[in-house]
Amino acid sequence: MRVLLSTYGSRGDVEPLAGLAAELRTLGAEVRVCAPPDAEFEKLLNGVGASLVPIGPSARELVSGVTPGSMDDARRIASALVAMRLGMLEAASECDALLATGLVPAGAREVAERVGIPYVFAAFIPGVLPSPHHAPLPLPGRPFPPGADNRTMWDVHAENMAALYGEPLNAQRAGLGLPPVDDVRAHVYTDHPWLAADPVLAPMPEAPELGVVRTGAWLLPDERPLSEELEAFLDAGEPPVYVGFGSMPVHVLKGAAEAAVEAVRSHGRRLLVSRGWAELGLVDGADDCFLIGETNHRALFGRVAAVVHHGGAGTTTTSARAGAPQVVVPQMADQPYWARRVAELGIGATPEGPPTAESLSAALATALDAETGARARAVAAEVRADGAAAAARLLVDQLR
Repeated sequence: MRVLLSTYGSRGDVEPLAGLAAELRTLGAEVRVCAPPDAEFEKLLNGVGASLVPIGPSARELVSGVTPGSMDDARRIASALVAMRLGMLEAASECDALLATGLVPAGAREVAERVGIPYVFAAFIPGVLPSPHHAPLPLPGRPFPPGADNRTMWDVHAENMAALYGEPLNAQRAGLGLPPVDDVRAHVYTDHPWLAADPVLAPMPEAPELGVVRTGAWLLPDERPLSEELEAFLDAGEPPVYVGFGSMPVHVLKGAAEAAVEAVRSHGRRLLVSRGWAELGLVDGADDCFLIGETNHRALFGRVAAVVHHGGAGTTTTSARAGAPQVVVPQMADQPYWARRVAELGIGATPEGPPTAESLSAALATALDAETGARARAVAAEVRADGAAAAARLLVDQLR
């Protein structure tokens, strides 16, 4: 049995597929993953016995200089995403199923249709799945009307998705000898989408008419030890505060990292700074600050006082599972949703207004409060770790 998994994006988009691939391998499946050609992704996937089929440029290269909310940038990226998925045809021709996630995977279903294999779409957040119970994540295009209800906002969402992806998608379908589609969203997401998010962190009301298949978050086991230098820093004083913004480029952060460092120091706390895509560095040479690269977050977050981050699904879930209070500094896409959920659960806070040293210090005061810490530890006990295993069994059972 061969399964093709597909995504496009940053580490937060690829790592869940590595977690799913690891579970599929235990069930005897051969796994290929179509993803950006980054060396770190190849290493990550090879580590779980899966092979990388590279498509397109690095996501970091594709989004370089992108202005959040820019319609021109959004159209350019949408066309590029649809076109690059043609590169999956050869890999898919030898597979029994194709599962797609990540940035709107328009074009992936076309590959599955052309080859004649089942197609599954999986989301990492409820906000991309149409439901009267919640508002959609906004897409560039027509804004939601003031005071609009959820149904109206979902109508606008469908229009914007068609405006972004309809033309390049139907051009690809024509080239493959397939008929055009009118409802791009329904076509890409299918009538039985999977939701790969923890039910505590990302609840979705039961709605049988939506056909949503809930699996839980896809977590990749990580047994790597922390470096000796990092261990020494952790042991040298009180638990530090972690500051990292993952795949956010520096032009999007606009000084948020520097403000976060100042906020942490205003509380008399030591700090860990993660380089990330923004290539963050140390503000000065003071010994209260330690710079780290890619590391085992699951092991690290259980030993910090709080985690200051951008609000990616993976970082939010890993922090919650470790019982670490969070300060979420959302910038784009699904990040405001995760910031809101962290606040609603009482396991952290988000700064009010722009992320200044003052607003971040206030949010950090909430995160460092004893009551928040107790709540974070309680929620950690409820976060499931079997989502990838459940999804792997479901996919294999469907193919038997």
